[in-house]
Amino acid sequence: MWGDWIRREAHGCGVLVMLLAVVFFFCLLNGGTGQDGQTITAEEKSKIRDQILEMFDHAYNSYMKYAYPADELMPLSCRGRVRGLEPNRGDIDDSLGKFSLTLIDTLDTLVLLNKLDEFEEAVKKTVSDVRLDNDIVVSVFETNIRVLGGLLGAHVMADVLKQRGERMQWYRDELLHMAKELGFRLLPAFNTTSGLPYPRVNLRYGVLNPLSRTGTESDTCTACAGTMILEFAALSRLSGNTIFEEHARKALDVLWEKRQRGSDLVGTVINIHNGDWVRRDSGVGAGIDSYYEYLMKAYILLGDKVYLERFNTHYSAIMKYISKPPLLLNVHMHNPTVNVRSWMDSLLAFFPGLQVLRGDLKPAIETHEMLYQVTKQHNFLPEAFTSEFRVHWGQHPLRPEFAESTYFLYKATGDPYYLKVGQSIVEKLNTHARVPCGFAAVQDVRTGTHEDRMDSFFLAEMFKYLYLLFSEKSQLPIDIDDYIFTTEAHLLPISLSSTQPHCHSNNTEPQGAHVDDLFSYCCPSAQTLFPNNPTFARTIRDGYKYLTGVGRVQQNSPVRGIELPLHDTGLEPVEFLKSMGISLTPLTELTSASLGSAALDSQKGVYKLKLVAEVSQTPEHEEVAPMIVQLISPPFLGRTVLTAGPAKFGMDLAKQEHGVKGSIVRSVPYTACGSIENAVELQGHIALALRGDCMFAAKARHLQETGAIGVIFIDYREGSSSTETPLFQMVGDGDSTDDITIPLVFLFSKEGAILTSALEEHHNVDVLLLPKEKQLGKEKLNIKFRLAKDGEFAEGEVESTTIQLVLEQSEAATEMGINGREATSSTRNNQETCASSQRAPESSP
Repeated sequence: MWGDWIRREAHGCGVLVMLLAVVFFFCLLNGGTGQDGQTITAEEKSKIRDQILEMFDHAYNSYMKYAYPADELMPLSCRGRVRGLEPNRGDIDDSLGKFSLTLIDTLDTLVLLNKLDEFEEAVKKTVSDVRLDNDIVVSVFETNIRVLGGLLGAHVMADVLKQRGERMQWYRDELLHMAKELGFRLLPAFNTTSGLPYPRVNLRYGVLNPLSRTGTESDTCTACAGTMILEFAALSRLSGNTIFEEHARKALDVLWEKRQRGSDLVGTVINIHNGDWVRRDSGVGAGIDSYYEYLMKAYILLGDKVYLERFNTHYSAIMKYISKPPLLLNVHMHNPTVNVRSWMDSLLAFFPGLQVLRGDLKPAIETHEMLYQVTKQHNFLPEAFTSEFRVHWGQHPLRPEFAESTYFLYKATGDPYYLKVGQSIVEKLNTHARVPCGFAAVQDVRTGTHEDRMDSFFLAEMFKYLYLLFSEKSQLPIDIDDYIFTTEAHLLPISLSSTQPHCHSNNTEPQGAHVDDLFSYCCPSAQTLFPNNPTFARTIRDGYKYLTGVGRVQQNSPVRGIELPLHDTGLEPVEFLKSMGISLTPLTELTSASLGSAALDSQKGVYKLKLVAEVSQTPEHEEVAPMIVQLISPPFLGRTVLTAGPAKFGMDLAKQEHGVKGSIVRSVPYTACGSIENAVELQGHIALALRGDCMFAAKARHLQETGAIGVIFIDYREGSSSTETPLFQMVGDGDSTDDITIPLVFLFSKEGAILTSALEEHHNVDVLLLPKEKQLGKEKLNIKFRLAKDGEFAEGEVESTTIQLVLEQSEAATEMGINGREATSSTRNNQETCASSQRAPESSP
């Protein structure tokens, strides 16, 4: 992978000419003792490698048996996921284009795992069965990295096998022709004034066609616009048509020009028409991640120094403002000393691997170790976790980024410790994610519940990195060092930099005061990084070994004596400390067995005391006061009550005496991330919006502008429910949310399905949004009854005006709590007749 890069840059490295002889992936240890005293033998590696192959077979064969030609496998239902036939999951479904996504995404994995017969058969299926002209709106970003990248990687592998003369002799570049067709179908997305692409495109009708059902979006994420260059440039250089590379390069030029010049950081969401930043929070996780990755890898693949210079400028800013080892924070791009949130998302797990490519091993080891400790605590990386390592979002869709960084760190250090980390990934996948029909995503790492999805990237990436981690180069069908991984782990040959001419339209040069370091332009060397110090990685890791508390040996701390000056009364300081939750016990009141003997100090007003303070851990989950959505219009009449999560912004429903009432109307688009098309319908009503695509705060602002009086967000994760997943509070976008004044609640998908089904069936549904404790119909009515005296009723009146209650003999009156339609009494000894204030037929309790 790195030979050509080293050769290309060696002439500019001066004293580091020795790098010609040092391949970047170095110090591989095939066995022996690891730096943490762990050992792994060649036989153990072989056994784990075979286990990975069996796991891949289970996942791939389940897809082919139960799902193909559908895009993805639903491993709990044992069937394929076909878009339009399953409940809409929002932006997640934009990956599905009815083009057998999982098959295409897995093609080059089959080659790397030496499953060459299966690869040839899969290529034939792809060529004969897959259509790319479907009338369907897809994500430009996801389709590029998964489908275009999958076709290109498979074409490269097919060509290699054909040239060897053993297989694929029938192949005539069919996959490359399909890739070129798909490239042209994605190009209409770049038809904007800025050159930044639309986030979605219709494969048949493009963007601006009246039949396209897209083109109204105004925003896209930085990664969405900046993660095109590898696939589009490879397509240009393999097909000879430069148009693809030119458009991808133009998008990168715009992002570079729009960076914040003071900090050299970029934001998360940008307007595709005028280039203004919509979200200014900056990090290395979701929304930005692969933009940085593609700058570095574009230089490696294409040989253009401009990409490396841009990456180095950004990297310096990241290490100055965002990297706080072992944490990777999110800051405001214009004021990078301000943190905008207290949690990190799991996508940043790729970054240690990118730092390895950069040669910056110390922070890579630190962050990776932190991530490993989080997986020890929760089995998998939660989608988001706080800087105190508590779960923020509990989902885990079998993401591969942590395995990716584990592989790169092992290649860089040769430390068997990382083989043990990889082994733990394998074991946890088998234990906690394996199901009869494949591997299922984890809906919540705290409960271990599954979600009915197995994304294509699980087969495209996870098994590549795990297999490579436990394989020697001689066991692979290709020389892995001749290729670079795309963000979807598809393989592109670095020879493209020398076999094809560069694009000539690059007119953006780096600016600013970036200071080069040792590895700004040179391939890093083991001896340069840590000469003759094989314990380098361990000494870095040890400081973070018990970061989350998992694995730490608990020791009983000895009770310490303290002296407290007390006034003559001896009360004020003690009471003050008690008010802080600290208990003080005089030595003379403690048993000698537990604390030893003690004596009172002879000095007046001073007592020697032992501090006996019980320190309780902060609860794992913040207590969330539940909200409800109560359906009050006929035929529901308040009997249907859905548990909902609250928001940390917007109207405080707890302060509204009677909640907020209104009719529900579904937002168009359902995600409410762009211009609202049915604003007139929403005015004065409560909007329904699907989670995903953009922040809750952005959706709320869009809907508030229409005149909506409230918003009910519905989870896109199929099967999620309040009974199985802990409630959470929706948070803002890092900026002030004081402008949002309408009430906001969140329903999981099962509760949301009840609400949307009611709307589809009855069309006009009124709901009440309020705290659960104020649920309509749950108030207790205290009704006092007294026993009627003999002769109190007129003749004939008793039968028509009495109800029967069960009372104790000793009681002459009781209070009855009426909840909804039920009326009960707690005693069942005798039946007495009592007067009713209403005339009613006889009834029994």
